[in-house]
Formats: sequence, structure tokens, C-alpha cells
Amino acid sequence: MTLPVCASDLHVIYCTFFLMNQKGGLMKGIEYLRKKLNKHGKRVNLRYKQYDMKYQDSDVGITIPSEIRSRYKSTLGWCAKAVDSLADRLVFREFENDNFEINGIFNMNNPDTFFDSAVLSALIASCSFVYISKGEGDIPRLQVIEASNATGIIDPITGLLTEGYAVLERDEKGNPSLEAYFLPGRTDYYKDEKPSYSIKNNVAYPLLVPIIHRPDAVRPFGRSRITRAAMYYQKYAKRTLERADVTAEFYSFPQKYVTGISQEAEAMDTWKATISSMLQFTKDEEGEAPKLGQFSTPSMSPFTEQLRTAAAGFAGETGLTLDDLGFVSDNPSSVEAIKASHENLRLAGRKAQRSLSSGFLNVGYLSACLRDDYPYLRSQFYLTQAKWEPLFEADVSTLTLVGDGILKLNQAIPGYADSGTIRDLTGIKGAGE
Repeated sequence: MTLPVCASDLHVIYCTFFLMNQKGGLMKGIEYLRKKLNKHGKRVNLRYKQYDMKYQDSDVGITIPSEIRSRYKSTLGWCAKAVDSLADRLVFREFENDNFEINGIFNMNNPDTFFDSAVLSALIASCSFVYISKGEGDIPRLQVIEASNATGIIDPITGLLTEGYAVLERDEKGNPSLEAYFLPGRTDYYKDEKPSYSIKNNVAYPLLVPIIHRPDAVRPFGRSRITRAAMYYQKYAKRTLERADVTAEFYSFPQKYVTGISQEAEAMDTWKATISSMLQFTKDEEGEAPKLGQFSTPSMSPFTEQLRTAAAGFAGETGLTLDDLGFVSDNPSSVEAIKASHENLRLAGRKAQRSLSSGFLNVGYLSACLRDDYPYLRSQFYLTQAKWEPLFEADVSTLTLVGDGILKLNQAIPGYADSGTIRDLTGIKGAGE
């Protein structure tokens, strides 16, 4: 017995077959990705505002009225410091064992700006995206897109997308005017949310690659450098600065008081009384004289200690030191102590290098496929490795220690360390390289 099929059922069946990719998996579709971007884009924009120091915290208004607090809004760049302190140390060098000549692709795409932009965006928003397209002379063109304008469905094994979506242009009101929907083998473009044209390619994955910072099984798109704890400590410090600023403003002049003035006395000009260093009062008819006094000026030490507490919490969360946040010690630390204090930052940098390297290698892999018009296998790039400059530049003492260590190692094991090893440790390029 054959069951009747209604028009709505036929529509569902058609859409199901339409959204099947080349591997037979069910696709989510551009509408799903649009909703996903609108949902997660708010958190991305929040962190960009924190980084740009443009985020306005909500007024608590418990001790200070809102109209007064609004005049003393504080600004603090700790979140930007947390990002920049790591981003400035993540300097990409090149790909080693470059059998597919992907270094040339990156060199043709302004590598200094490209890598810095991708790394910075990934640290702020947990990930960034690279849009790959054909440029002049069949050289792939690489464009960094921040996470507020791109998203996708990630393959947890390869780190590549099974489908992707990006807003390439927006109008004056911020609405998408040009969108791209990335699928294996083609890229569909939409103008004003309507299908416009499609470009096919011979690549097995969508030409949108995520660059992810610290991914894990729970958060495959990574974690931001600007954590919730970091935002809390910065908010805490900003409130402290506002209270200190208001207190200093109110007590710029010592607050004076007078008791025992006759009711028949003339009203006192409060402004003149505030700024005057000498006040004169006469006795009344009964020979009674008013009593003068002055309130003690509050100490700013509690605010300073509170701000230092917030800085200590922020430093512990981000791997920075109090010196990095502007709390310079009267007794400068030794070189060894400074290096030891940045150990957490060093570990965070090494972790970031590993996760970001995978994304950049995926960019090179898909770019090579697009350049050569051939669907290479991802496993063919297993020998290619990303190389980074040292997180901390080598000083004279470091060079001396490295030199002595390399000499002793090569004496014990001849040929154990070469010029490449020294460059990895110091970042200094030899004359013969």
C-alpha cells in the first residue's frame, strides 16, 4: 500500500536532498548559520568592546548616585593588555618541510599583517576565520574575517569546516549586504539575503578556515583570552577608580563646619567659606562665640589597596605580573625573577602556538588545493610543520647560556644541535641560513 505524499512532505524531501554534501552528510543550511552567527556574535562584540576600552559597565549606584558616577566614568585597558602581551609574542616564521610550497602563498598575501591580524582576532574572540579565494595569477587570496562576521560547522578531527558562512560586506545600518555560504566544492554568494551567483572549485572542504585559540572537546571553537574572570576584575578595578575619583573631588578642599551660630546671623557664603583659609566670627550679644572645626580628609590608601587586589586577581587569571599592570615595585626584580614570573605567560604562548599552527596549516592545505586545482589529501601535509619565533627575545645572558649548552651537547653527542636548533632557541638567523 502506497501512502499519499502531501506538498509539504515533498518540500521536506527536496530540501533534505538539496542539503546533502559530497560525502553524504546532512548540511545545516545557511539559515541555521545565520541564526548561529546572530547568537554568538553578541559575545564576540562584547569582547571587542572590552579590548577597545569602549564597554560601559552597568551602574551599581549603591553609594554614589548615578548622575554623579556618570561624570567620572573610568577607563582601564587591562583586557587589551592581556591580549597584546601574548599577541605581540606570537610571531609566525615559516613552514618547515614545505613540500607543497605553501610558504609562497603566504608570502604573496602580506604575511606580516595577515598573521598578526589572524592571531589578534583569535585571541580576542577565541577564533578567527580565513576566507580563501582566487586572486590574480591564480595565486590564492587570503582574507582574515573576525568571528563576529563568520561561523560554521567544524569537523572535530581535522579542525576544518564542513560548511561555513561569512558576512563579506555590510550596509550603513550594519545589515549584511554580501554573504558567502561555503560548501565542499563551491561557494555560494548572496546579495541582500538573496542568491546571486556561485563559484565552483576542486577542493574537498569549504574555503573558510577557522584559526582557533585553545580548543577543546567542549568548546571546539576555542576560548578567548578575555575570560569572564578577567572582565570581572577589570570591572572591579574601574569601580574602585571611580570611587577614588569622586572622593578626591569632594575632598579637594578640607570640609569645615561651624556650630553655635546665632539664628539672627547673616547667611554664610558656602563657596567662600570652602576656599577661605581664614574665617572670622564675632561674639553675639550674650558673649557667646561659635565653635569652628574641620573634617579630616579621607585617606586614599584603601582605594590603592583595593586596586592592587584587583590587579593581583587579573594578573593571576591572565599570566601577567603586577609590573605589567603598572604596579612597579620599589625594589626591581632580578633578570631570573622576571623570567620566572612570566612562566605562565610562556606556557600560554606555547599552547597558543600549537593550536594556531593547525589552523594556519589548514589554510595552506586548502590554498594549495585551490592553486593547483587538485584535491590533495590532508594526510599528505603531515610532514609540514609551522615554525614560530621564540616567545621571549634572547638577551646577552641567554645567548651565553645557550652557546655553552650547545657546545657541551655537541661534545657529548657530535652533531646533536645545529644552526636551526640555535635559531629556534634564540630567534637569531645565522649567516649561512
